[in-house]
Amino acid sequence: MSGGVDSSVAAHLLTEQGHEVIGVFMRHGEQSPAVCDSGTMERQTAHTLPIARLDHKQGCCTAADAEDARRVADRLAIPFYAMDLNEEFGQIMDYFVDEYIHGRTPNPCVQCNNWIKFGKLFDYADSVGAHYVATGHYARLEQHGDHIALLRGVDSAKDQSYVLFGIDKKYLKRMLLPVGTYNKPTIRELASHVGMDVAEKKDSQEICFVTSGRYDEFVRRRRDGTSMAGEFVTTDGEVVGSHAGIEGFTVGQRKGLGVAFGERRFVVRIEADTNRVVLGDRDELGRQDLTASNCNWLVDPPDDPPIRCLAQIRYNAPAAAAEFTRTDNRLSVRFDEPQFAVAPGQAVVCYDDDRVLGGGWID
Repeated sequence: MSGGVDSSVAAHLLTEQGHEVIGVFMRHGEQSPAVCDSGTMERQTAHTLPIARLDHKQGCCTAADAEDARRVADRLAIPFYAMDLNEEFGQIMDYFVDEYIHGRTPNPCVQCNNWIKFGKLFDYADSVGAHYVATGHYARLEQHGDHIALLRGVDSAKDQSYVLFGIDKKYLKRMLLPVGTYNKPTIRELASHVGMDVAEKKDSQEICFVTSGRYDEFVRRRRDGTSMAGEFVTTDGEVVGSHAGIEGFTVGQRKGLGVAFGERRFVVRIEADTNRVVLGDRDELGRQDLTASNCNWLVDPPDDPPIRCLAQIRYNAPAAAAEFTRTDNRLSVRFDEPQFAVAPGQAVVCYDDDRVLGGGWID
């Protein structure tokens, strides 16, 4: 329970279905105060966080979020605990920084699901004799023959199946995703109907531990200010400027480059060995093929390549028609049409219609 409307309504729906629900709040410790210990709330001074979007709040897991989650748990008459996961979140932060150092674009939300929400929380569930781990993700689980299938949520604008591709397949039978069959407005209406104060609470930004909203500053702080400054170069090799560090850029980026051209330029490639950021036009950004590694499969895909699928290259991108082949723990994807901003470090997730087949990390 994050203190947001989705997990709050998920807890409500589960109690309505007759489950014995235990509310758990995760503390990560990055610039957020200690919020509670074994159910006892201790208020401390929270940092004032900048608001990046009017329809979102910056960060989560703050003292205020813990209090919201605690109030919802009290209203539902369910127990509420906070787990100190500073060490586990530290590993995610280290991964986040390491990816930027190597010129890649990390996705810590996927790793949080893999390592913590559907990793460490299963350890906690086992310790208290719980059968399931449930969250407020917008995705669905359905029985398909002898297997549990992970499907897109019915609200296409909020679907979060992409960030769940890396979960260990064995856990699917012990997962519950109660809000996946609803759209967001209905979830807010349900929260309002049962008197939850979080009914109109803004959604949080994706990267919960980057409380400033500045990824580059976070990376530099974790590296004690070590510089990764370098040059801007064109795809022809011409030096056209300098930048403060490769950690400030991702493939496909156009705004905030700090160098002016007569026409639009995009980050086409990041060269970590030389700290160069390569710029080009939109056509040079297109890629029809990609390779990925460290794959995870939620089905046993057919062995006869190539396999037709819909492939999604980032959380907010539409899935595109493609075919894939797999070899051991690697994946090769060829799209029917070039895709733009294929960023190393992000996940590529393969679908059969709405069903998640699996995916890997783009190289």
